[in-house]
Amino acid sequence: MENQQLQYQHTLKGEITLSGIGLHTGAYVNMTLKPATPGHGIKFQRIDLPGQPIVKADVDYVVETTRSTTLEHNGARVSTVEHIMAALAGTGVDNVLVELDGGEIPIMDGSAYAFIEAIENIGLQNQDAKKVYYTIDTNISYYDEKKKVEMVAMPAVDYRITCLIDFNSPVLGTQHAKMKGIGEFKTEIAPCRTFCFLHELEYQLSLNLIKGGDINNAIVVVDKPVTEEELSRLAKVFNRETISVQKEGILNNIELRFPNEPARHKLLDVVGDLALIGYPINAHIIANRPGHASNVEFARAIKAYIKKNKHNKDVPVYDPNQPPVFDTPRIERTLPHRYPMLLVDKIIELGEEKVVGIKNVTFNEGFFQGHFPGNPVMPGVLQLEALAQVGGILALNRVPDPENYDTYFLKIDNCKFKSKVVPGDTMILKMELLSPIRRGLVEMRGTVFIGNKVATEADMIAQIIKTREGK
Repeated sequence: MENQQLQYQHTLKGEITLSGIGLHTGAYVNMTLKPATPGHGIKFQRIDLPGQPIVKADVDYVVETTRSTTLEHNGARVSTVEHIMAALAGTGVDNVLVELDGGEIPIMDGSAYAFIEAIENIGLQNQDAKKVYYTIDTNISYYDEKKKVEMVAMPAVDYRITCLIDFNSPVLGTQHAKMKGIGEFKTEIAPCRTFCFLHELEYQLSLNLIKGGDINNAIVVVDKPVTEEELSRLAKVFNRETISVQKEGILNNIELRFPNEPARHKLLDVVGDLALIGYPINAHIIANRPGHASNVEFARAIKAYIKKNKHNKDVPVYDPNQPPVFDTPRIERTLPHRYPMLLVDKIIELGEEKVVGIKNVTFNEGFFQGHFPGNPVMPGVLQLEALAQVGGILALNRVPDPENYDTYFLKIDNCKFKSKVVPGDTMILKMELLSPIRRGLVEMRGTVFIGNKVATEADMIAQIIKTREGK
């Protein structure tokens, strides 16, 4: 399933039910993935708990990273989410509700492949909502001196990952793995199973963890001499008659699916943990000795950067030397507004899904006479009107005779005024379609920029109505 740079959000065509044991709890869990509406995101629901609480798949809700990644919110706790998150990211699923009757995602064979197969069998549903990628425009770094973990996200035109591991192990040696694009995830990364060292296994057993561990769902690397007594004890733990060690040091002669399967699985975990950022990103991730704790801290750093700078993404560039797409006379042929209510001077960009207009704010505007005369500030409602008029240009550009139609706004949501607009400012007005126009309804997101700073933003819904008969 190729999902490189999907333009629209996707959900599942139907429900998927998978069952299995949890790696750490050993409890049998039924998991059902259900289609969800655009903008829903990925959420987990504990249907076995009172009130059936829901926790969003978000790095803000990570509470534990010991050998797996655990989320908790609203009384819902879900552990070992990294493999299903990686599978959803790898197949391009944006919106899904994951119902569980237990607290841990089934481990399956220790990889993400069973999830990938189930998703591909049911198929994806294209949704009427644009998928917005965040492109990293500067290096974002994370370093853990104690664990010697280094991670960096560098600018790139797509999503790629390079992963390096070095456990000072004669069995594994130094390994690296690459994913040149998310389209490689299914075949190159998803089949790779989780692994641990024998000494880690014994420690986890002492903590009463990995109750669901089995030779069939994990690769155990034997990094020290093992006595027959120890092998016998491990055989009892894994409910086997006997357990052996091959010369390469893999418990029970398990054959690796790739020579560097451990490094590839670490890359799989990076994909799953970074999916908790909540934004699909374009970046080249380099991860040296990653683990769940470092992945999560790195994801938090990336999310914090995006939240701080996301409005700088795709800030329109206004060059007054370039001729406009629409000048004022051309705008007046499309819109019914006239001075003093025409609040757009020119259109500098016009496409199928986006329009950018310019309004030069001067002290000569009529509203400044009565709106804070000693401290002139452009009224917020007029900023919204300016956005609405620019949105009208985008909407009417779709009809053959726009002079015979008007746009009437039906709804304004999520409106925020972040900074003042004053005389001398040049308002850059951007309106973007949030979904295809249907039955004359136009859903848009508007942003007012002053320079590269956001002054105002709002979501708007308008309707195109024919008001005049053509000549």
